[in-house]
Amino acid sequence: MTDFCAEDALAARQRNPRAAVEMARAVLRATEDRSEWAIAERAIGLALRELHDYSGSIRHLRRSIRIATDASLPRLSALAQMSLAWVLAYTGRHRAALRALDVAMPSLSGADAVAALMQRGVVFHYLTRYSEAQRDYTAAIAGARRVDDKLVEARAHNNRGLVRAYVGNMREASADFDVAASLLGSLGQELGVADVHWNAGIMATRSGDVPAALTLFDKADEVYRRLDVPRPALLVNRLELLVSVPLVDEARVAADRAITELKALRNPFATSEALFFRARIALLDDDLDAAHVFAAEARRRFRREQRLLWAAGARYLELHAAVLRGDRTRSLRVALSRVADELDAMDWRLPALEARIDAGLVAADLGHRVRAVAEFSRAAASRSRGPAGLRVRGWYAEALRRKLSGDVRGTSSALRRGIALLDEYRVSLGAAELRALTGAQGQALAAEGLRLAVASGNAARVLSWTESWRAGALRMKSVSPPDDPRLEDALASLRAVTSDVESAVLAGKPAGALRVQLVRAEQRVRDLTRQMSGGGAVFKPPSMASLAAALGSAALIEFVEYDGSLLAVVLVDGRTSLHSLGALEGVVREIRLLRFALHRLVTLPPNLPNLSVARSSAAHAASLLSTRLLEPLASRIDGRPLVVVPTGALNSLPWAVLGREVTVAPSASVWLRAAAAPDASGEAVLAAGPRMAAAPEEIKAISAHVPGRVLVDDDATVSAVASAMDGAALAHIAAHGSFRVDNPLFSALELADGPLTVYDIERLRTPPTRVVLSACDTGQSAVRPGDELMGFTAALLGLGTRTLIAPVVPVPTDGTAPVMVELHRKLAAGLSPAEALAEVQRSAADDASYAAAVGFVCFGAG
Repeated sequence: MTDFCAEDALAARQRNPRAAVEMARAVLRATEDRSEWAIAERAIGLALRELHDYSGSIRHLRRSIRIATDASLPRLSALAQMSLAWVLAYTGRHRAALRALDVAMPSLSGADAVAALMQRGVVFHYLTRYSEAQRDYTAAIAGARRVDDKLVEARAHNNRGLVRAYVGNMREASADFDVAASLLGSLGQELGVADVHWNAGIMATRSGDVPAALTLFDKADEVYRRLDVPRPALLVNRLELLVSVPLVDEARVAADRAITELKALRNPFATSEALFFRARIALLDDDLDAAHVFAAEARRRFRREQRLLWAAGARYLELHAAVLRGDRTRSLRVALSRVADELDAMDWRLPALEARIDAGLVAADLGHRVRAVAEFSRAAASRSRGPAGLRVRGWYAEALRRKLSGDVRGTSSALRRGIALLDEYRVSLGAAELRALTGAQGQALAAEGLRLAVASGNAARVLSWTESWRAGALRMKSVSPPDDPRLEDALASLRAVTSDVESAVLAGKPAGALRVQLVRAEQRVRDLTRQMSGGGAVFKPPSMASLAAALGSAALIEFVEYDGSLLAVVLVDGRTSLHSLGALEGVVREIRLLRFALHRLVTLPPNLPNLSVARSSAAHAASLLSTRLLEPLASRIDGRPLVVVPTGALNSLPWAVLGREVTVAPSASVWLRAAAAPDASGEAVLAAGPRMAAAPEEIKAISAHVPGRVLVDDDATVSAVASAMDGAALAHIAAHGSFRVDNPLFSALELADGPLTVYDIERLRTPPTRVVLSACDTGQSAVRPGDELMGFTAALLGLGTRTLIAPVVPVPTDGTAPVMVELHRKLAAGLSPAEALAEVQRSAADDASYAAAVGFVCFGAG
């Protein structure tokens, strides 16, 4: 005999499904009672459903039906039929699910009938027949209250909340989730509460609240992991979130993993959705062939599963790939209009809007102006309601409508409204990473605005428009992560695992398992940082007058990429001019050649003949770049100090090779703010990392010119250096540095106890006024759409550091110390950072000193 019955196992299926299976099996062994058998088999089937073993679930539920039918127990047979309907619906067999419910419902009454009604709502939900699903959920809520079944009432609220989120009724959805969580909490249904958090995370994703979505998914995932209950569909929901930002690199990896795992689990619904999002990622990657393949497979699966809404969404992705490929036919325009109507009818507003804009663009290119205006007008209606992403696209559609009407001023106004709205949304995000990447949502607006500005031929207008978009995340007041012990623990864990990996590699031991831990540790840091909420204002781009006054005798050069060519706007003595510098492709090629030559200068052994060849190659590439970038501007810049705002690949150029005093900034706005930043009052900090024989001597020599706190050897820990940097007048760190192309925020300086990453820098409350990083590549940045920078440069300038001097190429670990000592000697003599660095670089005559000096760039105010 057991101390429990089959009903106990049934009740435990959501609290602890694995335990419920064992309880039910114990009942089957302990009794010959057929009613107990039927209930126990149903309990096993429902528990296996929670564990995503759908074939096992169906097998046990059918066994329950057979036992109950043979024993003439119609109620128990009907209840098992009802449970079977859910699993059949979830695995794409909707007609069979509805037939099972039709068989079950006549035999049920009271609370059982209410539960069946909710189950039918679930089937309609999966079929994306949302109005019918809401009807059944609402009726189930009322019925559950009549019979006082709080569990069914809670589940119906949770399900109705998700449907309401899908159709855009976020306030009502939130109210449903609140009721569901409260009821499930009172019943001790921890797993059910986690499911509510999961659904609320989907709602937050759809409404554009990324921090809330991440927090809710994190809460749900913690419970699923603790209870060892798989929720593979959570992979898809996180995927939707990553794509919405867009975090493209991370989303690509997550999508490929999700597709593999979900196919192995034979989870058709989630697999189809993962393929859909994989197609969207391919579009963001500009991989149009892959996008078409993924979208077509997703569409075929959705049609097989009778999910017409999702099928229409996948069809749109196929058509969008054709638009990006350059197809312009009447049949494409008609297909886009048709799919937009389908999506509109089923309340999937964002892809409907995007399809409508595409239809308008194709119509306009075909010369069908009236049709194009009609499409843009319908799309533009979205600019006044809904999530920010939807309204931004609505303003883009309105701009295109006004453009077709010949209203140039109105077009520009609509584009600026869209950019301003996107800025308001971005400032609500706390994580600098999300702010930078979300800017990609305004690419189309920015490109259209730049096209208008260039067409006007007005240099000031080009500069003004470029500044309204470029490095926009750095025009927002930075948000310091809260004093969250979870984040502190995650960063400490990351340092520990990084050290373990390095030790294993140096010892020649396998490090595969440690690398898996490292990936998880990095993901934890990312997730916790992204959960920060934002706030504050957006700093408006500066006026020409304020820029001119701050520049004085210096010249501002802002480079602009436009339709594959490179433009430059020059501001000198209050006057702007616009210059065409030819194809961008040639500049990119020469920068690559230059960086390759400089890398050889650093890595080749001294006294080799190849060293002089590398020096000559670098000089040749530098000459070509100077001819392309500066000679066409010579009459305007005329030997003046330069403030340079690069674009794209120009951010990786070591500007000293051009033989000019140069200060580099992500935008003119950032340069002006850095120039006005107050000096910190703290003492200087000089720190040396491990495994660099010359670093302690470098720090000792610099301390003769810069009195302050010295941290070397075991004293140079991450916490000690970061604490000393907070509020310092100057921070100089000599250490091994690494730039992470895959995730720039994990770029690091190696200190005594592990890496000091960009995430650690972002936690500073008061940034150092000046920072010098004598470490390879630490001035390098990843460049995202909108010339958003990610790395140490963006982090420090975003916090308020006035000047950063750091290399954008590798520098020799043993030859840099004399350069750095001379730099500080000149700074102590009163030279500005840009002047001091330029003088040091000009005096570097031999190959070794040239290689050590030329890679450093002065960022910020100069």
